[in-house]
Amino acid sequence: MTPHLTPRRERWLLFTLAGIQFTHILDFMIMMPLGPQFTALFGISNAQFGLLVSAYTLSAGLSGLMAATYIDRFSRKRLLLVMYTLFGLATLACGLAPDYFWLMAARVAAGLFGGVLSALSQTIVADVVPFERRGRAMSVVMTSFSVSTVAGVPLGLFLAAHASWHAPFFGIALLVGLLALGAWQTLPRLDAHLHHPERTGVWRGIGQVLSEGNHLKAFGVSGLMMFAGFTVIPYITIYLQSNAGMQTAEVPWIYLCGGLATLLSARYFGRLTDRVGKVRVFQRLALAVAVPLMATTLSQGLPLWGLLVISTLLFTVMSGRMIPGMAMISSAVEPRLRGTFMTLNSAVQSAGMGLAALLAGLIIGRDGQGHLTFYWVAGLLGVLASLLSAWLAGRLRLHGAPSASN
Repeated sequence: MTPHLTPRRERWLLFTLAGIQFTHILDFMIMMPLGPQFTALFGISNAQFGLLVSAYTLSAGLSGLMAATYIDRFSRKRLLLVMYTLFGLATLACGLAPDYFWLMAARVAAGLFGGVLSALSQTIVADVVPFERRGRAMSVVMTSFSVSTVAGVPLGLFLAAHASWHAPFFGIALLVGLLALGAWQTLPRLDAHLHHPERTGVWRGIGQVLSEGNHLKAFGVSGLMMFAGFTVIPYITIYLQSNAGMQTAEVPWIYLCGGLATLLSARYFGRLTDRVGKVRVFQRLALAVAVPLMATTLSQGLPLWGLLVISTLLFTVMSGRMIPGMAMISSAVEPRLRGTFMTLNSAVQSAGMGLAALLAGLIIGRDGQGHLTFYWVAGLLGVLASLLSAWLAGRLRLHGAPSASN
């Protein structure tokens, strides 16, 4: 039986999951604005930096595939705490890395443990929050992206500028330790799925997930949704500094403005998702994101305020579409298979991000002045992926929806 939580207990659960997601997202995001430092410090190319970003997401994808064999065999709380603790240790190892090789190894380890966290968090939300309120619940958890950009990334860049690039990872590891203690105290047992009357074996459950056409469509939407953004996002800071002339001290403003906008808009998108419909809102935002995505890759020559307008719009729409997107995707599966499905979905998302960063790194070049070239081609690839995700979303069937349009 699904646990029934009081409104207060539900809020604490959502805030705890948002905190866990905050550190997980920040650990991934902090790599991208540090791109100019890493390329200069280690003497690496754009493709090698793309591999450094992709190492996390690709190992997270592999972790998700492995986790599909055990995620529904343990209490959600126990598994979350174990994986989160190991993720914190891997993040600490990132801060201790002396060179590119060891940083790469630590990023792989962080991805292996962190890749399960998003799936677990989204599964827990879908387990305990009714369908009609799931959009708003997802918006609470998804504010972690906003907070990480508005507070976490600028603070991390401040530490990197005034101490070293190692310092942000030390700070994240410390925060993980504090949040793990809080999660141990606040999360309920979350083991109702272990007593489901129709519970299936591990491999049978994976087979049931992969044999359902609706699930495969949901995986397609999910992978394309993440691919669309990560053809551009990992290289924003490098482009803005090398092509648009942005100064290092101005970079935190991108994340501060974008994070504030997404923080303020998240609850609006959550309410809109529940009122208008998950599929409909996702499709509109997936189409709308094409404008700031291409504008970002063609913003050379604009003043600072123009660059901030474009990047803020990109962050807002990119984050906004994740709210109906994840509420929609988590509703595309029966509750008894949700853990396995969401874990496989996390692997698909990670693979989508990693593949996008790798392909973009191969497409993007540099001219004799050190400017990025063909960045717009990477943006166009992202736009095509977003359009495909909108088309495929219209063919999903959602469990618990009063009509096919929701």
